[in-house]
Amino acid sequence: MSQKSKVKEFFVRKNVEISVKRYALDALSAMALGLFASLLIGLIIKTIGEQIGIHAGETGFSLFLIKIGAVAMSLVGPAIGVAVAYGLKAPPLVLFASIATGYMGNMAWTEGGAAGGPAGAFVAALIAVEIGKLVSKETKVDIIVTPLATIFVGGVVAKFIGPVIGALMTGLGKVIMNATELQPFWMGIVVAVVVGLVLTAPISSAALCIMLDLSGIAAGAATVGCCAQMVGFAVISFRANGVGGLFAQGIGTSMLQVPNIIKNPWIVLPPTLAAAVLGPVATLGFRMTNIPAGAGMGTSGLVGQIGTFTSMGFTLDTLWKVVILHIVLTAALSYVFCLILKRLGRIKDEDFALQL
Repeated sequence: MSQKSKVKEFFVRKNVEISVKRYALDALSAMALGLFASLLIGLIIKTIGEQIGIHAGETGFSLFLIKIGAVAMSLVGPAIGVAVAYGLKAPPLVLFASIATGYMGNMAWTEGGAAGGPAGAFVAALIAVEIGKLVSKETKVDIIVTPLATIFVGGVVAKFIGPVIGALMTGLGKVIMNATELQPFWMGIVVAVVVGLVLTAPISSAALCIMLDLSGIAAGAATVGCCAQMVGFAVISFRANGVGGLFAQGIGTSMLQVPNIIKNPWIVLPPTLAAAVLGPVATLGFRMTNIPAGAGMGTSGLVGQIGTFTSMGFTLDTLWKVVILHIVLTAALSYVFCLILKRLGRIKDEDFALQL
């Protein structure tokens, strides 16, 4: 057996696969779970506490909610580390050591220095996990060597690569936000369509928007694009999937439609066209904004709407804009575009059937 074949066999045995699917899909999707279980849930709890304090007066309970929400949000780095390790099917010692690598990747190493942020946590955890998997159970002192290698590699990546990756991602996010301010019509279309499609694809739009630190009207357009996919698919597939499918896609994820999209790509067109129409409405007409944690969530767990209220204020004006733009118009336009495609013979109701 050649040396190349031996290396390949070793990588297979260690479940290390250097591929776009493994890193862009498996690891990034797992990262989204870590984000949801820390940053996003923490945001919801903190927001509830703040609103109780505003409307019912500051109490011990409201302060308690704010505190635990803030703590959950602060632990986003470790949560990303564990999530990435889980997504890459890391052995136990590597998984537990990833708590440290995720934390280091997210933090700033020096006072006033640049933090890697969520992108830095992701990269540090990913590289450290793969190295940890390679050395796992290869020595008689595995309990020392495996976490040592994982944490050391994660620390090196977090120190020297994490801040660069974080700066590149946030820099790209600033370019997108500035471009959207300068060209709200065209960028409204682009951002809404692209982020919406990312949400439906097996990639995390939430992770993408958070790593880009996307906010302002660009984040507002992203949210509308995500809502168009989720609410749109929920409505146009109602005949095939009923109430269960309505909620599974409307407040769950439109990613459930991926197998059906592969069979008939035409079915993704109605919500995508709705996103293209409503993106400029969000940027130019309603001036919708959002925060990074809510930009890529759409109506999933209503996090996109909570983020919108956090950004624009908890007012009746914001409420009617959210209801009209995130739900009513996305549903109506998707339904109309779907009817047109049905008339043209491109789509049938059974094309949307889910295996729930």
